[in-house]
Amino acid sequence: MYRILITGPAKQDIQSAHDWWAENHSRKIAAQWYSGMRKSIESLSLMPERCPLAPESDLLKTGIRQLHYGLSHRPTHRVIFTIDGSEIVVLAVRHTSQDALSSDDLV
Repeated sequence: MYRILITGPAKQDIQSAHDWWAENHSRKIAAQWYSGMRKSIESLSLMPERCPLAPESDLLKTGIRQLHYGLSHRPTHRVIFTIDGSEIVVLAVRHTSQDALSSDDLV
C-alpha cells in the first residue's frame, strides 16, 4: 500500500476547482466533486500503476502518471502524480482543457 502526499500546488488546484464548481453550479455539486476527487486520489494507494503515463511523463526520471476524474462519464480533471518508492506524490490537478505541465510547474 502506498502513502499519498498531496503537494501544496495540488491542494490549491483542488480548492480552486471546488470553488469554481460552487460559483458556477452549486455548493452541493462542489461538495460532491470534492468528495469524489478525494476518493479517487485515495484509490491511488492501491495499484497506482493502473493509471497511464501522462503526456508530461518525460519531465521526471520516475515518470508522471495521470488519473482521470469527473462527476459523470466524461472526465473533467487529471490528477497528475508520480510514484516515488512507496509514496504517491500528487503534483497537480488540472482541468482536461488546460495545457500540459511544464518543468516550471514542477519547481
